[in-house]
Amino acid sequence: MSDALPYRPEDIARQAIDAAQAGAAVLHLHARHPDNGAVSILPEHFGAFLPTIKASTDAVVNLSTGGSLTNSVEERIAPARKFSPEMCSLNMGSMNFSMHPLAARYKAWKFDWEQQYLRESDGYIFRNTFRDIAMVAKALGGEHRIRFEHECYDVGHLYNLKFCMDAGLFKAPVFIQFVLGILGGIGADLDNLVFMKRTADRLFGGDYRWSVLGAGASQMSLAAAAVTLGGHVRVGLEDSLHIARGQLALSNAEQVRKVRRIVEELGCEVATPEEARSMLGLKGSAAVAF
Repeated sequence: MSDALPYRPEDIARQAIDAAQAGAAVLHLHARHPDNGAVSILPEHFGAFLPTIKASTDAVVNLSTGGSLTNSVEERIAPARKFSPEMCSLNMGSMNFSMHPLAARYKAWKFDWEQQYLRESDGYIFRNTFRDIAMVAKALGGEHRIRFEHECYDVGHLYNLKFCMDAGLFKAPVFIQFVLGILGGIGADLDNLVFMKRTADRLFGGDYRWSVLGAGASQMSLAAAAVTLGGHVRVGLEDSLHIARGQLALSNAEQVRKVRRIVEELGCEVATPEEARSMLGLKGSAAVAF
């Protein structure tokens, strides 16, 4: 759907480094198969770009544990087990996660797997049970000392996180990513963002930091709203392929530069990687395994 989306390791590394230079304090990374762009959770595909990124930037590396909707959670955390990054994403509940309406919008496909993957997503369940969450917390949060980007796609996921904190799986301050606009989750409306924040305030008090991911066309407007509400922001080609209505973004860095302008025009400052580490209680880049 966009030639700007990187899938070869050298392109992923280049775009990550450029995003960091543009102001991103945290880099949320997925891997792709270098031959056909398919989602990959193979550690060797992550290993093809992680050392280059670390050698070229001090940004916090945050590996996805979402990966493919068709893989088990145990399979999805294999790269994090091997490379022990400072952060990982962690989805806080099972859900329908579908992209099937997109399949009807395109006639030409770059790779053979894409059309079927999208069309069949109406039958996918993105599995993240309480047992799965506990397994990830112990496997990655123990000896690896990995901190999590707790991705909450609906208000019930906040209650799941609160239950897990009360059970001793996660320690404050937790970092919550409000994910709005994914089919199967809460909609990308300002009222929903305010409701999610109000709920988190009630559940966690001062024991959390938060950011917002607005999918698709809502990316920049919800980012601006998050800043005014005292939150942090996430942008990138995973969340939206566009830089403006009807205009494809040229890179992840272009989106970072745009949201940085928004942040600064609203009178705020972009955090450095070290400031982000301090806010989130991270172990530091010297403790990773890549």
